[in-house]
Amino acid sequence: MDYIRRIKDLREDSDYTQEYVAHILGTSQTMYARYERGANELPIRHLISLCRLYHVSSDYLLGLSDKK
Repeated sequence: MDYIRRIKDLREDSDYTQEYVAHILGTSQTMYARYERGANELPIRHLISLCRLYHVSSDYLLGLSDKK
């Protein structure tokens, strides 16, 4: 499983909207949707923010580990 699937799954499991997560990241909903579709690569600063938001490691989010 790659990070694109994981960020979507984590968002849905947390009952967050794309708009809410985009607000946390300081970006637009449109740009966040592009991250979830894989149309744009996720910047490192957003990766860090998502790890904090979901309380997971970067290895988990990137699909390098199954341990959160």
